[in-house]
Amino acid sequence: MPPLLKIRAERGQMSAIERRIADFILDNAHLLRDYSSQQLASALGISQSSVVKFSQKLGFKGYPDLKYSIGQDVARSGGGPSSPPPTNDGMDGFSRIAKALQASKAAAEDETRAANPQADIERIVTLVDGAPKLFVYGLGDDGLYAREFAMRLSLLGMLVVHHADPILMLANLSAARPGDVMLVFSEFGKLAQLSMLSRQFQDVGGKVVSITRHTANPLRAHADAALAVCAEDRAPHVAQVLYRSSLQSLLDFVFVLLCEANPDRNRQLAVNLERIEHLLDT
Repeated sequence: MPPLLKIRAERGQMSAIERRIADFILDNAHLLRDYSSQQLASALGISQSSVVKFSQKLGFKGYPDLKYSIGQDVARSGGGPSSPPPTNDGMDGFSRIAKALQASKAAAEDETRAANPQADIERIVTLVDGAPKLFVYGLGDDGLYAREFAMRLSLLGMLVVHHADPILMLANLSAARPGDVMLVFSEFGKLAQLSMLSRQFQDVGGKVVSITRHTANPLRAHADAALAVCAEDRAPHVAQVLYRSSLQSLLDFVFVLLCEANPDRNRQLAVNLERIEHLLDT
C-alpha cells in the first residue's frame, strides 16, 4: 500500500504526537526529501525518537526508508504540491473548478483501487456470488447506496433482503443461515447498532462485508471482509463529492466482476432488463 495512503488510513488510531507527524507529512510530502529526522522533529517541536518510532510503526525500518518510499509515491503521482491554477491560464473560474474536480475524483478513485487489493476484491465477489441470501443494510445517505446496490444484485437473480430500518433488519436476521452474506454500508463505520447487527449476523454463521471509508473503525475491524473508500480533501463539500464518486466506482467494479464471474448471472440480468423494458413500454 502506498505510504501516504497508509498514513491517512491509520491516522484515526494514532496518538496526538503521531497525528502531528502524519499531518505534516501529508501536507508537505513533496518537501520531505529536504528534511532529516532531526529537522522534522525540530519543526514539530518533538523528539527525534518520536519520528523514528512513527516510521517503524508504519512498517518501515526507519525514517530514511519512510522518506524514500514517500518520495517514490510523490513521483508516481506527479510530484508537486497541489496549488490553484494560475489566473492567466486562459480558463475562467467555471472551467478551473470543473478541471480541478475532475482531477480530484480521478485521484480519489485511483487511491480507492490501491486500497482494495485484488485478492480482497476476488474474495468478496466469491462470497457474494455463492451466498444463498444477501442482506444489504445502510442508514441515512449510506442507505441510498445500499438500496441502489441491492436492486442491482436483485437484477442478477440474487435473493436480496434490504432494509433501511434497524428494527426491521434485526427481525429479518431470524432468516439468516450459515453462508449468507450481509453488506453493511457505513461511511465512518462507528454506529453501534451496525456493529450489533453485524455480530448477531456472524453468530448464526453469516459473513459480513463492510463498506466504509479507508479508516480504522469498529465496523471494518470486525467484518469478515471489507471494501475501503478513499476520499480526502481539505474542503468538506469536495470530500463528500469524492466519497460518493469513489464509492460508486468501487461498487460498479464489483458489479461488473460479479457479471463476469458467473455467466448465469449475466444471462439473468439480460432477462430482467428485457422484462423491465417490456413493462415500461406497455
